[in-house]
Amino acid sequence: MFAQRFSATRRGATLARRLAVWKLDTWGIPYGTPLSDTVALLVAELAANSVLHGRVPGRDFELRLIFPYEGAVVRVEVSDTHQARPAPSVVMQPDTDADGGRGLLIVETIAARWGVIDRVGPGKTVWAEAEAGGMPDAR
Repeated sequence: MFAQRFSATRRGATLARRLAVWKLDTWGIPYGTPLSDTVALLVAELAANSVLHGRVPGRDFELRLIFPYEGAVVRVEVSDTHQARPAPSVVMQPDTDADGGRGLLIVETIAARWGVIDRVGPGKTVWAEAEAGGMPDAR
């Protein structure tokens, strides 16, 4: 397991993604592989959502990566202290000309599973799991 706190800023979200793929590489999941790319995208989307929608002034967000060596699944967890919770069962399609609103749609599309759980203290943890096959084929 790997855990690190980051400032709830765009730069913090970028650093989380970069550190995640570096950590995967140290675990034997090389840069540019389907699993590494999938985890990078999940971290990017969940961290960006935490910074954009879950930011509480003066509070960081936390990234956790869990990789059981005997398994072929990497679990990504992003925790923040905001009480608002995304609803996994209600991922909405944004307008085609909208600038944003696709983060959880991307997560739902590429993750094997995802959800939201309570965390110790205020806030929530949004998690997603990537399987060794990487991103699903384009449909």
